Amino acid sequence: MRADAADAAEFSRRYAAVASRDARFDGQFIVGVHSTGIYCRPSCPAMTPKPGNVSFYRTAAAAHEAGLRACKRCQPDAVPGSPDWNLRDDLAARAMRLVQDGVVDREGVEGLATRLGYSSRHLTRVLTAELGAGPLALARAHRAQTARTLLAATELPVADIAFASGFGSLRQFNETIAEVYRATPTELRALSRRGVGAPTAATGDTGTLTLRLPAREPIDRAGLFDYFARHAIPGLESADGAQLRRPLALPGGPGALEVRVDPAGPGLLCTVRLTRLSDVTAAVARIRRAFDLDADASAIDVALAADPALGPLVAAVPGIRIAGAFDPEEALFRTLLGQQISVPAARTVLGRLVAALGDGGFPSAAVIAERGREVLRGPAGRIDAIVGVAEELAEGRLVLDIGMPAMEFRRALLAQRGIGPWTADFLAMHILGSPDVLPVDDLVIRRSASALGLPGERRTLAAHAEAWSPWRSYAALHLWRAGSPRPASTPR
Repeated sequence: MRADAADAAEFSRRYAAVASRDARFDGQFIVGVHSTGIYCRPSCPAMTPKPGNVSFYRTAAAAHEAGLRACKRCQPDAVPGSPDWNLRDDLAARAMRLVQDGVVDREGVEGLATRLGYSSRHLTRVLTAELGAGPLALARAHRAQTARTLLAATELPVADIAFASGFGSLRQFNETIAEVYRATPTELRALSRRGVGAPTAATGDTGTLTLRLPAREPIDRAGLFDYFARHAIPGLESADGAQLRRPLALPGGPGALEVRVDPAGPGLLCTVRLTRLSDVTAAVARIRRAFDLDADASAIDVALAADPALGPLVAAVPGIRIAGAFDPEEALFRTLLGQQISVPAARTVLGRLVAALGDGGFPSAAVIAERGREVLRGPAGRIDAIVGVAEELAEGRLVLDIGMPAMEFRRALLAQRGIGPWTADFLAMHILGSPDVLPVDDLVIRRSASALGLPGERRTLAAHAEAWSPWRSYAALHLWRAGSPRPASTPR
């Protein structure tokens, strides 16, 4: 009975969002309208369907499995993604992170299951029960969404878009587009550009694409770009208050990106240069994660503002986001080398490492393991710890993967020499995108908390912060900013 009551309450909440056309819920769930055979975003401007004709789905793939097609009017896949895949840490959410990174297209269902530590049969059973579709259907829906994005934003030939999106053949691509959108690729291209204007990508350069990446409002884009600018590594990155340029390691080979503010909306414009077009899925997923574009900023702000001490901070910086990592190994070494020194000093150290060992990008763990002692300076114990971590990564004994549970991720890091709780917490925030981490060992956070009238002692602050769950990472960002608007030490 309790489950039935909870389901009814959730249906009522979602139906109210549909009736009010509340765009805050776009991408958080799918609205299936069985009387018309379509699925929509919650803010679709069409007439509100009767409750008896509506079902709600967590993924577009589940709507496809129910025989529904995408609404041509509201284009439900042209929205930010669900924040659940970072907010939750269960098997389904972790699988979705990897599906969005293109793991099924590159490694198959068996590869996905292996990464998650389960059999493919068990994984399929869990995803079907939790998300309404198995891994193949989820990957197919994601390919269709990628194809729609490329059709809207580029002049690439349809055949190139088919393979860039991960489809195995042009026939499979055409059949999927017809089934999901009830349109040909050419018709979908025209439909997707409605009200958007001409694509921004240069025609003829099939390795360079410019895409629009949507985000929910509010979003503190200035804070994100400021973070990347202050931590840009000389010789590797170039950044200012409105753009970021850097290389990007991708499965098919080296890439590069330029991300800038989108003047037409709250999101970003991203130009990516790819060695292999099929890497576009991984590139977009990693950029969205690095800029935390799928966060439910409105819900986060409301929850944190309920604390009188945090309320003024939230009001001053609405839509604060986690500046994430483009590559887990790189993030680990940046953090280890930047600890306990100033931001300028860390940039110098990292710039020297990149210049000596980088070969056009950030050096791999294998290279640091082999040649790190030639470049690294400082106490021998610290150098031993950094090279030791590099050896663990290079030989596969330490694995950092976005599909890992947060506790397993933290445990793997804490087992390494030279890595303590603060580093493990910080990396969980910036690699996994974990929204509920508060590094209570951080002196800036505790000093800032004391200044605001919050508990400043480690244990009492942790107890007080339980009320901020599941958004403690965002509370940490506010406290860091309040305590040091231009931090003197990395990695904040």
